Formats: sequence, C-alpha cells, structure tokens
Amino acid sequence: MLSAKCSILRNYMPKELTWDDATNIGIVLSETHPELDPLSVRFTDLHRYVTELPDFKDDPKKSNEGKLEAIQMAWHDEFMDRTQG
Repeated sequence: MLSAKCSILRNYMPKELTWDDATNIGIVLSETHPELDPLSVRFTDLHRYVTELPDFKDDPKKSNEGKLEAIQMAWHDEFMDRTQG
C-alpha cells in the first residue's frame, strides 16, 4: 500500500523518468522495493533497479556516480519517512 505522500506525488510525476529525476525515481524505488534499505544497495544493483523501472526511458549509459548517489539519497529519504514516521 502506498503512503499518502507517495500517492499524491505520483500524480505529478513525469510519465517518463530520466537520470535527472532523482526524487521521482527515489519514490518509485521506495514503492517497488519497500523491504530494502537503500544505503545497503550497491550502485551496480541500483543501476539495474532504475533501468528496470517501467517508466524509465533514459539511456542506461548516461548514469554516473553523482546521479546514482542522488537517486540513492532520494530513496533513502522515502525509506526514512516510511520507517521512522
């Protein structure tokens, strides 16, 4: 079940996600992998999780450490909101 925050934000997300949509990707990953602590996920796995998202339409080769870190931190924020709030 989605949190109210996630449900509201999903209505305003772009239909296609790119590497520059760290916050939106973080929300979707939080919904897709609620059991995972984002800080325990290796960047190689994070890259795969992002590129496997149905709405992700960017070139997988355009990722870099900074973009993956931004996504991981956005996902972590969602994780903390869900587990601490």
